[in-house]
Amino acid sequence: MRRDSLRFGRGFRISIGYGRAQATQMVVPPCGPEGGATTASTGADRWLFVVPGLGKAIVNGRRYPLRAGSLILSERGGRHEIRCTGRADLKTVSIYLPPAYSQNGKELANPSVDHVGTIARP
Repeated sequence: MRRDSLRFGRGFRISIGYGRAQATQMVVPPCGPEGGATTASTGADRWLFVVPGLGKAIVNGRRYPLRAGSLILSERGGRHEIRCTGRADLKTVSIYLPPAYSQNGKELANPSVDHVGTIARP
């Protein structure tokens, strides 16, 4: 078993993971974007859950409202952007299948092949 306490500091942080899946947390400030119209999930499906906050997701050109409790799936190869539209931070938890980031937070070019080892932070 692996576990982590989510702290939701500014920006992006890898939480826990193993060879087949990975959890991350992200805080997007008001009026701030994550990703962009050309950002694509190279080789991992991404499940994104909104903890608190308001925002919008643009996935493959379609817009979706985000609020606490929203869950979206951006499939591998899909283009995505997450924006905070509220007055407070948008806080999210994402699950990547397979892991999309190395232990030091760099995006893997080919997640299904590049990931080695376990990602876990106390």
